[in-house]
Amino acid sequence: MEFRCPRIMRFWPVLAGLMLCASVSPAHAGSAPSDEAGKSRLAQIDAIRLSDHPRFVEALAEVHQTSANLSAREKWYLRYLDGWELNFEGIYPEAESNIRDVIAHADDDALVTRATAMLMNNLSEQGKYAEAYAVATRAADTLPTVTDPLARFILLANLAQMLTFAGQPELGLKYADMMLAATPAGQSPCQAMVQQVTALEGARSLTSRSPQLLKTIDVCTTDHEPVFADTMALILVDRLLDEHKLEDAMATIERITPVIQTTRYYQHILSLASQRAQIFEQLGKTNEAKKAALDAVAMSHPGDINEALRFAYRVLYTTEKSQGRYAAALNYYEHYVIQDQGYLRDANVRNVAYEAARQHFLAEKLETEGLSKENRILRLQQALDGKAVETSRLYIVMLVLALLSIVFWMVRIKRSQLRFKWLSACDGLTGIFHHQHFMTEAERSLSMLERRRGHGCLVSFDLDHFKQVNDTHGHAVGDAVLKHAVAITKAHLRRADIFGRLGGEEFGILLVDAPCLQGMVIAEQLRAAFEASPLIMDDLVVPFSASMGLASTETLGYELSPLCRAADAALYEAKRAGRNRVVINGDTGDTATLPLPLPFGLPARRGTA
Repeated sequence: MEFRCPRIMRFWPVLAGLMLCASVSPAHAGSAPSDEAGKSRLAQIDAIRLSDHPRFVEALAEVHQTSANLSAREKWYLRYLDGWELNFEGIYPEAESNIRDVIAHADDDALVTRATAMLMNNLSEQGKYAEAYAVATRAADTLPTVTDPLARFILLANLAQMLTFAGQPELGLKYADMMLAATPAGQSPCQAMVQQVTALEGARSLTSRSPQLLKTIDVCTTDHEPVFADTMALILVDRLLDEHKLEDAMATIERITPVIQTTRYYQHILSLASQRAQIFEQLGKTNEAKKAALDAVAMSHPGDINEALRFAYRVLYTTEKSQGRYAAALNYYEHYVIQDQGYLRDANVRNVAYEAARQHFLAEKLETEGLSKENRILRLQQALDGKAVETSRLYIVMLVLALLSIVFWMVRIKRSQLRFKWLSACDGLTGIFHHQHFMTEAERSLSMLERRRGHGCLVSFDLDHFKQVNDTHGHAVGDAVLKHAVAITKAHLRRADIFGRLGGEEFGILLVDAPCLQGMVIAEQLRAAFEASPLIMDDLVVPFSASMGLASTETLGYELSPLCRAADAALYEAKRAGRNRVVINGDTGDTATLPLPLPFGLPARRGTA
């Protein structure tokens, strides 16, 4: 089944910025790379990054005017702060260059650790998840060796955040708890509490009344941590929106707007505009919703993919459509689809990148441990007679080669077996069951349903006018349409359902444990999803629809052949009736056609390709 993002993904761009925001008061800025670290001017500037960001920017500019007088270590500290500010403003490529220079050349272990933590955030913001999680995995392994309080505090914050957004909220909460325990004496617990709330949001455990969320907002506000307080407030607004408490959501927005405008944090400003658009839309204030959505789009960077823009384009689409401006609505709808698909793809890539980095690191670690053991064996053998050592080495090499050969051939045989098994059961183009295997699996499931007196529905569907797609755009685009249709179908099916390609553009679905009414609903949802989700390839938009026939075991029994005939008859009736519809076949051969609701996205198109 297709991956669905956790709720925390809605705030990934906003919350990801927290990984670069960890800071301590001047009394705890112990890693400043100057001769008098605790009293360093740079450390004092560092400590006001979030509590007084405008003053931080001014102070940084003042230091640059006299940078020639700084020591070598202070210059690297200044370059680190420059990288932090670039990252804060969303200028990620330039920030990455600064951060990597600090890691490669700075002569201060604590500063290098802080820069490494910030590099995780920077790479994540640029979508370089494989690199980001590779850095995070190695940093987690070095955590026991990090003794500087500030560096350890920041590294734990980054690890908690990265694991939460990799779909591992339990591990994220574990590192957040460690961060709370590692908070320097006299320092506010705000930042560690924020990481705990982030992990709880990832686990879908928060509501607008959750004590942990409300307490964190109060603590961060009281302790003058405006960026963290605003981030938690934006999550609160999101919870209120989900619960349709629009007046409370707008009141919260109005309360935090002046602070966000003062801190000038880009992701907060973008999210604020997007949430305003959503609230106004739900309140029926079309003009205000459109203006707020346009503000969000205007401030975005080219190529940005995030949830704030996704909601903004959706609002623009619905407002233009409601006012009858269909050309503009279609344009915004295409942008919305790009954001929506990019959002889901981004979540998939992040999870895969985390798992790949974890596996790669484990492999390297095992290899290193293996080499260490071999070195110990060699040192013991040096004490033996030379000839005995040579003989032992020869035996070891032969044994290793034999084991490697066995493992190699076993892996090849296993891979070949899995490949042949897949080829024997699945369609080579779409990756789903081919006709014969679908029929076999369907008969087996129907037998099981009959034994436990369950019900199921057999759905046959055919892509309308598919030949015109091939003739107009070519077979490569036709194949892409088939794959796109399969992906949409998988997203609407359950784990127990059986899905197969019966030939050409015709497909079959056995909905297990689905009475006729439920099967009708699923089939209609799938039909509407096809119509509302055209294939988008570069600048090409290929709309398509499907005709569907449905037969139920409630009226036709559990034999596959009668179900197939009935579903096919209903499918042909759907085509004769104009296509792009669902027809249900009863036990007497009578058919019923579902009404066609307007799809989300465009006016209804009947009988089109």
